[in-house]
Amino acid sequence: MYFLIAGVLALLLKYLEIGFVARLDWWECLIPFACAFVFWIWADMSGYTKRKAVEKENKRKQARIDKSKIAMGIDPNKTRIKRK
Repeated sequence: MYFLIAGVLALLLKYLEIGFVARLDWWECLIPFACAFVFWIWADMSGYTKRKAVEKENKRKQARIDKSKIAMGIDPNKTRIKRK
């Protein structure tokens, strides 16, 4: 996402001819988009995207469990003592 923001900002600065970006070639302003593409390919191939989605889902699941426990009057942060 940061690469896309940088790319859009670079294109805007190039189009409006502001700052040092005005002296760059157009293809140099497109480099952040290529970096974003490479990052997305890596993220999909390495499992980074799936891992982040599972983490988010687990947090939501735990929040639902904690909310249900609070509604039943049980302290969700209390650790259970396992019997031997």
